[in-house]
This record gives sequence, C-alpha cells and structure tokens, in this order.
Amino acid sequence: MELGRVVGTVVSTIKTAGLNSFKLLLVSPFAEDQGPAMEKPPFVAIDLAGAGEGEIVLVTSGSAARATPGSEGAPTDAAIVAVVDTVRLGERTLYAKS
Repeated sequence: MELGRVVGTVVSTIKTAGLNSFKLLLVSPFAEDQGPAMEKPPFVAIDLAGAGEGEIVLVTSGSAARATPGSEGAPTDAAIVAVVDTVRLGERTLYAKS
C-alpha cells in the first residue's frame, strides 16, 4: 500500500463493464514534505472509500486492488481503500486532516 493525494478526477463515459460502478480519481504519490512526489507520475485509481480532491488516501495496488470487497473482478491496478486522517513520522505530523 502507499499514500497518495487525490489531485483530480477522471471521467469516462465509455468503459468496460467492470468499471461502470466506480468513481475514477487521479492520485499523486505522497511525499514527506506534504507535496506530491515528483519522481512518480500521478496514476488513476478506483475509489472504494468515498475520497475527494485534496485528500490523502491509502492506495492498494496490483492484485490486492482487485481482492478488496467491492472491487472483485474490476480491471484495475490501483484502488483507494481509505481516507487518511493523520500521518505521523516519529514526532512530526506530516499531514492532519482539517
């Protein structure tokens, strides 16, 4: 799993039946400085947690993205499985939801 920030939405009116019930979100990998990790490009993930733009999310990838309840059979490599409230590293708070 990895942390990411939702940076946008993806709209597709024509898609495979396995994706019809999912909201598609654009996610940037999360960096310690609270900004997007510039070495990795944003990616598309199906939303299983009701995330919104600007939120920090927990993303599962690979076969685990298709093994989560609700995503069985979906043709995806990434699924948002949680909206994060707080990220702490030692004594530092890297992110706290407002």
